[in-house]
Order: sequence, then C-alpha cells, then structure tokens
Amino acid sequence: MTWWWIGNLVLLLVVVPVLVALLNRVLSAVERIRKASDDILAGGVGLIGEVDRVPELLAVTDGTISDVANGAVRYAGSVAKLLG
Repeated sequence: MTWWWIGNLVLLLVVVPVLVALLNRVLSAVERIRKASDDILAGGVGLIGEVDRVPELLAVTDGTISDVANGAVRYAGSVAKLLG
C-alpha cells in the first residue's frame, strides 16, 4: 500500500512538473511558428499587388527591347558602311 503512495508522490512531484515544462516549450514553439506564418501570409498578400502590375511591366519591357533592337540594327548598318 505504501508503494502506491510513493508512486503517486513521484508522479505529482517529478513527472507532472516535467510534463508541464515540456508542454510550455512546445506551446511557445507553436506560437513562434504561428507568428512566422502570419508574417509570411502578410508578405504574400503584399506581393499580390506587385504581381497585378506584371502585364504592364512586360509591355514596357517589350517596348524597350524593340527600341534596343532597332538601335542595334542601325548601328550595325553604320559600321558596315564604314568598314566597307
């Protein structure tokens, strides 16, 4: 009968505080993960506004590439005339 009391005391004085400490560590890690995931979500939502402008930016890029190509063709034509 006394062994049961000793086992119960060990359970209450040793095992339960260890379990509470471990649970506290797990819950704090979960809170850090939740905060990080909220930050990631906020960043993703912020990027959606930038992605909406991609077609406009691609049109500007296409115009710039066309202008550069035309200038390169004119330059090559002038160099060809100079060289001969």
